[in-house]
Amino acid sequence: MKCEKSCGAVVFTKENNEYKFLIVQQLQAFHGFPKGHMEADETEEQTALREIFEEVGVIVYFLAEYKNQNVKFQKSELSAVKLLAFDEAYNTFEYESSKRILSAAYDHLSKAVC
Repeated sequence: MKCEKSCGAVVFTKENNEYKFLIVQQLQAFHGFPKGHMEADETEEQTALREIFEEVGVIVYFLAEYKNQNVKFQKSELSAVKLLAFDEAYNTFEYESSKRILSAAYDHLSKAVC
């Protein structure tokens, strides 16, 4: 069985002192984070940045913050992209793994002094 590695990021912005997260909705209706499979000779960071740019049209930095950019999404792979506060995003996810990833990112951001 072949194992393919996926890379992505939790993409966020801050509006009115509140963190908001970019959540993508797959064509199959599941919600998650922008991510995708690695291409030949790509690093994990390059894959994540490429996939985020392809799927939602923003250039980001890890932990993947964006500011003042228009969000567009890749309609061939996604049915929607949503900018949601933590509680809304958390309750949107169907998978526990996505909830754990979002919680860890939010905890990290909440502890950061910015």
